[in-house]
Amino acid sequence: MVLEKFSTSLKNVLSKIAKSIFLDEKLINEIIKEIQRALLQADVNVQLVFDLSEKIKKRALQEKVPSGITQKEHLIKIVYEELTNFLGGEKEEITIEQKKPFKIMMVGLFGSGKTTTIGKLSTYYKKRGYKVATLGLDVHRPAAPQQLKQISEQIQVPYYIDEKEKDALKIYNGFKNEFDKYDILIIDTAGRDALSQDLIKEIKELNEKIKPDEKILVISGDIGQAAQKQAEAFNESCKVTSVIVSKLDGTARGGGALAACSATNAKIKFIGTGEKPNDLESYNPKGFVSRILGMGDIEALLEKAQESMTEEKAQDLSKKLLKGEFNLLDLYEQMESMKKMGPLNKIMDMIPGMGQLKLPGDMLKVQEGKLEKWKHAMNSMTKEELEDPETIGTSRLARISKGSGVPVSEIRELIKQYKQSKKMMKLMKGKDPGKMFKKLQGKMPFKI
Repeated sequence: MVLEKFSTSLKNVLSKIAKSIFLDEKLINEIIKEIQRALLQADVNVQLVFDLSEKIKKRALQEKVPSGITQKEHLIKIVYEELTNFLGGEKEEITIEQKKPFKIMMVGLFGSGKTTTIGKLSTYYKKRGYKVATLGLDVHRPAAPQQLKQISEQIQVPYYIDEKEKDALKIYNGFKNEFDKYDILIIDTAGRDALSQDLIKEIKELNEKIKPDEKILVISGDIGQAAQKQAEAFNESCKVTSVIVSKLDGTARGGGALAACSATNAKIKFIGTGEKPNDLESYNPKGFVSRILGMGDIEALLEKAQESMTEEKAQDLSKKLLKGEFNLLDLYEQMESMKKMGPLNKIMDMIPGMGQLKLPGDMLKVQEGKLEKWKHAMNSMTKEELEDPETIGTSRLARISKGSGVPVSEIRELIKQYKQSKKMMKLMKGKDPGKMFKKLQGKMPFKI
């Protein structure tokens, strides 16, 4: 999980609030100290930590508890709201204008994951129906054009590079007539080991000549609070319009980077959550804080689901669920969609309530392994067996096991899982999903 240690510390804070008998100033001070410790361990600037904790304490001691919620719920609400404001406030997205091409220029220091992020951003927009191309203008790092080429080929988007030319503007002008074919052009620029005057001068020149519609700074999450200095310096050189914080999955210092960027004028629009092309998420501070507090992130979950399942299939499955119909083909479809959505541990964090369960990573890996075996077993079943698993007797179990290499005991477990799922679907038969979701939401301490 992203910021796992930070998340665990904050979940412990909420647990302490929930278990407390009395909420007095002494307990509030203890909670503030634990929040401060969690933030400092995530490499958040000390002054920012004190400012945040002071706001939480002031509200907790002075605000009147609204009717309809308890004092505990009100304190949790304060922690949630202040952390959300601290890490960015309202969600902001990049608006792709109806022009060809919409030019996105990527900037960042060497090692920030800029070129890899270009692949992720291209994948993100390609999935949303845009025709995307990439352009390599990093003329200083010898391997840069090849890296962009490999990444672009992997995700199957057109790319434009010139390994011989060492003038970035000449490369841009050389391909300029080709770009009108695309909705979005994502431009790779040179990075450096440090923000040197040469780099600033080059970025300024490219910015003036290319006139990009969006200027995205890629910052590595592992640099912590040092991100603020970088964001401010790049902002001065080319008026950065957005930030992507990369490598958030492998560092404990990501909280510092998120808080530092939020303190500048450049808003974080995306976060990198892994190494694969799909591991890029639209940054929503409300959902992000909800997730690290163990309360899930419905919006991110739905976005993942929409990416992994076509609208037609989703509607078809919804109709079946509302009728109380469910068979192994539907279960198979769900499993396929889940695999596309990403690792099970990431999906669990997005489901309200599931993030609070302290499930060991090994257990989740076992579950993912089971899903793979169950898929093999289903591939060895006939259409009749998939549509009506009740027909699967002892002899059929033996045949399926032999054909798939999956033990009979695990196939029985699959059928048991199917029966449990079907029972749940029967309970949902004819019910309004919107009302059911509102009922679930009503059980949470506050609305998100």
